[in-house]
Amino acid sequence: MGYKVKLDIFEGPFDLLVYLIENAQMNIYDIQVAQITAQYLEYIDTMKRLDVAVATEFMVLAAELIEIKSKLLIPRISLTGESNLEEDPRTQLVEKILEYKRFKKAASLLNDAQEYASLIYEKPQEDISEYLDQPDEYLKMDLTQFVNAFNAFIHKKHKLTEIKKNYQKVERQRITIEQKIAFIKSFFKDKFTKRVSFSQLINEEPSRQNAVITFASLLEMAKGKFITFEQEYTFGEITVIKQEHKEIPAETTKEVPAYEQ
Repeated sequence: MGYKVKLDIFEGPFDLLVYLIENAQMNIYDIQVAQITAQYLEYIDTMKRLDVAVATEFMVLAAELIEIKSKLLIPRISLTGESNLEEDPRTQLVEKILEYKRFKKAASLLNDAQEYASLIYEKPQEDISEYLDQPDEYLKMDLTQFVNAFNAFIHKKHKLTEIKKNYQKVERQRITIEQKIAFIKSFFKDKFTKRVSFSQLINEEPSRQNAVITFASLLEMAKGKFITFEQEYTFGEITVIKQEHKEIPAETTKEVPAYEQ
């Protein structure tokens, strides 16, 4: 039959031999040595024709195949009915083929592992001795001390929970411009003065909220020409001056929202 061999796929004589057996779909324990030997020798001749150096192991296996073939040609039973062969001459060859296949499978697994490992990148080891100067500290306590410490922790946690539960946020009371104007009116009357600085009016509560409401109240009073302002230089102190024969208004319903400090 016609047979073609691809020369570059075999790594050794047993690689070729296994290929020939598997390609012919033979039982490895019942190798048709005559057929396999003919194909094997054809491969050797092909290598020689292509001027490819034939390795020694190829020639050794070829000689072994020819020897096995010749032994199989000897009749197994003589004319007297006695056996001429103690064992099948193919036995040793089968054992070598099985061993070769086991090693080839192991080599394939190692090759796959190597390829997988080549895709893994590891971070180089770093010097962490500077972080190991201070060894870990261990608390030494008996069971009673541990239980007491745990109970103290639980008690503190419950106490904080109760405090948060009973805690109420106190919001600053909103002050209307009407109330602030009344305060400024009382201030002039109580101090028996007609001039007062802006800082004096907010001195009792120097907050942003009080400053905004006081300033808005003064603008409202200035609009009604009940007071005037003086300022000697930019960003300097503002002086509030009460006008004569003017009644400071006290009735307004405007309200300025509270400002956070």
